[in-house]
Formats: sequence, C-alpha cells, structure tokens
Amino acid sequence: MSRTIDAVVSPTQTNTIPADISGQMLDLDEDDDLEVFSKDSTLAEGSMFNASMQTSPGSMVNQCKFEEDDEGDSKDIFITVDNPESHVTAIETFITYRVLTKTTRSEFDNSEYEVRRRYQDFLWLKGKLEEAHSTLIVHPLPEKFVVKGMVERFNGDFIETRRKALHKFLNRIADHPILSCSEDFKVFLSAQAWELTTYKKQGPGFLSRMGETVRAVANSVRGVKNRPEEFNAIQEYVEDFSNKISSLDKVTQRIVKEQKEYLEELKEYGPTYTLWSGSEEELAEQLKGVAGCIERCCKETEEQVGHLSDTLVPVLHEYVLCAETLKAVLRRRDNIQAEFEAKNEALATKKVDRDAELSDLGFVWGSLLGKNPEEARHQRQERLDGEIEELKEEIDKLEDRVEWANNALKGDWGRWQRSMRGDLKSAFLSTAEKNVDYYEKCLAVWETFLLSQRTEPSEETDRDNTP
Repeated sequence: MSRTIDAVVSPTQTNTIPADISGQMLDLDEDDDLEVFSKDSTLAEGSMFNASMQTSPGSMVNQCKFEEDDEGDSKDIFITVDNPESHVTAIETFITYRVLTKTTRSEFDNSEYEVRRRYQDFLWLKGKLEEAHSTLIVHPLPEKFVVKGMVERFNGDFIETRRKALHKFLNRIADHPILSCSEDFKVFLSAQAWELTTYKKQGPGFLSRMGETVRAVANSVRGVKNRPEEFNAIQEYVEDFSNKISSLDKVTQRIVKEQKEYLEELKEYGPTYTLWSGSEEELAEQLKGVAGCIERCCKETEEQVGHLSDTLVPVLHEYVLCAETLKAVLRRRDNIQAEFEAKNEALATKKVDRDAELSDLGFVWGSLLGKNPEEARHQRQERLDGEIEELKEEIDKLEDRVEWANNALKGDWGRWQRSMRGDLKSAFLSTAEKNVDYYEKCLAVWETFLLSQRTEPSEETDRDNTP
C-alpha cells in the first residue's frame, strides 16, 4: 500500500568513546563550534550514488503503524543512530555516529544501509528540508556544545544525550508523510561519506542563497497586512506555549541541580552516624540503623534524580527548541504572504499608471526628445502592459505558493500538536510514577527501622527489674 500525500510538494584517527570522560560543557554559537567540516578518511567508500529520484514511496506489510490518527499506512523505514566514535585530526576533534537504515521502499536500491554521519551532516539535512518545505515543521536538532578546556575528547554523557536526540530527529522525519520522501533524506541515509560531500556541492551557489536571504529579510521588515485569523491563533498559542515550556524547563533543571547537590550531602551524612556509633555503645544500634536507612535512601534518590534527568528534562528542553522552530516556520509563512501582498500592490500601481492619462509634461518631454507624443504614449503603455503581465505571472505563482504554505502548515500543525501532547503526557506520567515509587521505598525504609526499634512490654519490665 502506498502512502497518500494530501499536500502538494513544493518544487584521520578513530577511537571508541570512553565510557566516562569528565568535563564542563560550554554552549557556543554555530560559528564557534569545533565541529568544522573536514574530509574524513576513515569512512568506508562505496559505489557511486545514483541521484535519480523516484517519487512514490514503497510499502511494507505487517509493520508498526504511524502514531497519527489520520495515517493508516504501515511504517516502511526504520532508522537507528548508535555507536558514536571520536575522530582526531591535527586541527579538530569531532564525533561521528552510525546510522542504520532498514526499508522496503522501492526508491532505495537496497533494503539496508549503514553509514557514518557527523553533526554537520544532520545540520545540512535539516537546512535542506527547511529550504524545500519552508512551512513544514522539521523536528529540531540538539544544540551545539563542546567541552571547555578539552580538544581531544567530548563528555560521554553529552554524546549519549546527543545520540538520542539525533535518533529521534531522523525517526521524526521518517514518520513524516512528506519529509520522508525527500531526495536529500534518501541521500543522507544511503550515501557514503564522499558521495554525500559530492552531493552537497550540487546545491545553489552563494549568491543565490544570499539573494534568498535578502528577500526574506525585506519581506520580514515589510510584514503582513492581512494574516488569516487561524494563523494569528497559532502564533498566540506558540508564544504562550514557548513561555510556559521555557519556565518549566528552567525550573526542572534547577530542581535537578539542587537534588544532585542534596544527594552529595546525603552521601556524607550517613557515614557520620556510623562513626558516631563507635563511641556511643548505648546508641550504637540506633545510629547504625539510621546510617543504613540513609544509605538505602541515597540509592533511591540517585535513581530518582537519574530518571528525572533522563526522562523529563530532555523532553521539556526538546519542546523549548520546538517552540523556536515553530516561530521560524510562522515567520517563513508570513514572508511568503508579505511577498505576495507586495506584488499585488505593485500590480495595482502599474494599472493606475497605465490607465491614467499622460500629463502635458509628457507631451513636452516627448517633443523635446524629438518623439511623436502619441508614439511615446504608445511605447509607455506597451512597456506597462509587459510589466503588468510579468507581475500577473509572478502573482499567480505566489498565490499557489501561499496556498501550499498555508495548507502544509495547517496539516503539520495538527500532527505536531498530537505528537507534543503524547510526548509530554508520557513524560509527566512516567515522572509521577517514579516519584510515587521513590517516596514509597523511602517510607518503607524508615518504617522498617521504626518497627525494629519497638520493644515489647515484657522486655521493658525485665529491663526495669534488672539490678
């Protein structure tokens, strides 16, 4: 069964990562990242990639279904990102990840692929998808970081967090009915390193990209005059969502930090009771009991903090980035509409100029230049007619582009909301269950200690009667 797409598609040295590498993380701007692009001689070479594009994706039977309610087709592409490796050269250190793909789509030559990709390659893919589908919601990539004071290696926890995020990024694209059919996505999954480098060079030149950027900036400055009400509502929702999710993200990260500090103090707290028991014979049993309780609670607290760091924090921060992505998508939609409105205004001006009678000054200038006034008027009208026809053609194309952009965003908006609500609900419920489990276990530890300290009445009597 083939997919149905309702929207119109717009036209070195290699080392295994150490298990534990200490280091302090530093957030840098893109231009400051150490991950600059360079030739990677360690990657295996393969056959030359065939760039011919097949537009209809294949099908797969008896596979898991899409999460979207309106998607009935079987999932036919499965992607895994794993096995990070460090690459050390004379000028840089960077990480590559293995990308494993299994698929039954007919446009792929093979059913399985194994390639290695670095963060720059993921960044390239995201940029190409946004360039080709400006109002589709492309899942955000994890932010760029490097290890402060360390050039040869990266922090192990950071690499694992990034690996999970990159894995999710690719699978979000694979689950998308339009983005998953992108030729750039196919090349990313199947081309060897040197083939991907060659493919990247086939894109538009610097001047072309610069022209697009200048036009986008001009449209952004101009702004839109008649944004549809539904997109006003989306914009308000996104702003409100961004404020709330950012607050939750900051507070949650602060809580995790404070809990880790509390855990470190708790680990020093228990041994104090144990040392004390050596000098207090009458209290030794109780002191050792308290020390044991604290030790067991330490283990539960460490597990609870780890669960919070692995489950809730990444999801909240992921949707902080999603909010910024949504704002960028809405800006791009507005830029398309702004350009459409500007062209309509230019057309209206040209029509006024054509229909207006030429002033007497026009006759005078025509005479001074040795031209027949009627001939000059006719030439001007012909020129205006030509400009009007050109503007009409541009407006027709822009009208189609605006319609596609609106439909694409509306369709993706509903898909994104379902995904967001499912992810956050799962994270909240998992966190709640873990909190209940954590407090129940700690409560049981202290109840067991109290129970062990209870004495029977007969024991109290015998103690009192002891001479």
